Amino acid sequence: MAVKSLSIRIEEEMLDKLHVVADYEERSANSQIIILIRNCIDEFEQKHGKIIVSEKDE
Repeated sequence: MAVKSLSIRIEEEMLDKLHVVADYEERSANSQIIILIRNCIDEFEQKHGKIIVSEKDE
């Protein structure tokens, strides 16, 4: 599985708070964001069924 980069715009206060949460959980901010995304996807799939993603030619 390829690892891709994603750039986001985020308010400074929200980013600072994310760092506090990540530090508390002993994770990097990047790792914390990945966990939040996974949790969001898991919750979505529990409500709506598995997401099927077709693989793109690279």
